[in-house]
Amino acid sequence: MFEQYPHLAFQIHEKSLTGKVILVTGAGDGIGKIAAITYAKAGAQVILLGRTVSKLEATYDEILALGTDIKQPAIVPLDHKGATTNDYNGLADTIESQYKKLDGVLFNASVLGNLCPFEQIKESEFDEVMQINVKAQALMVQSLLPLLKNSEMSSVVFTTSSVGRTGKAFWGAYAISKFATEGMMQVLSEENRNSNVRFNCINPGATRTSMRAKAYPAEDPKTLKTPVDIMPTYAYLMSNISRGINGQSLDCQPK
Repeated sequence: MFEQYPHLAFQIHEKSLTGKVILVTGAGDGIGKIAAITYAKAGAQVILLGRTVSKLEATYDEILALGTDIKQPAIVPLDHKGATTNDYNGLADTIESQYKKLDGVLFNASVLGNLCPFEQIKESEFDEVMQINVKAQALMVQSLLPLLKNSEMSSVVFTTSSVGRTGKAFWGAYAISKFATEGMMQVLSEENRNSNVRFNCINPGATRTSMRAKAYPAEDPKTLKTPVDIMPTYAYLMSNISRGINGQSLDCQPK
């Protein structure tokens, strides 16, 4: 399996991401939190973005507790629900003033919305899912692309789902948002094929997170992989080893 899926066999060590500046959205909880910690352990300067300051501070503290060789992370409180182009341009300006470049972005923040028959989807719920899962990411890419192009080799990773490849009943707005995410990644990867910036998607699969628990409340979480278990793929796509990977959608748990 590892020969067919090299991202699953990637060995993360303390120098895998040395010198890289990586922004992680949704860094206060779940997969985003573990990814941020993993990147920091691997030598990256991590920028923690999320809407809940207390959760970002908890991630920050865990990263600092890793040791004196770890780079101090930055915290950016930002709520995608109400953020505008000006907010994302301001974020880009701040990153440029402090780091001069951006080597990676993990778009992890998403909302599930309500799982219900299509005709019962409320307009406000649909708008929220599309705003956070699609529009916010599109606006951020527009603002951050110049910084990503300042890097010798940069990687943008979107979070997708199996329901964003094959539609599933009752997953309505969330599934549509993930189809849009896959499409956005493909457009960006084609437009930047001859540049130093590459774009890919990760499908984490069934993972022990609060979103998974909301979607499958009767499921035993102990039967699922943890965010730590799936980190090789997340580190692989941010590392220079995967520099030839562009426009792909990788599964952390291929069947």
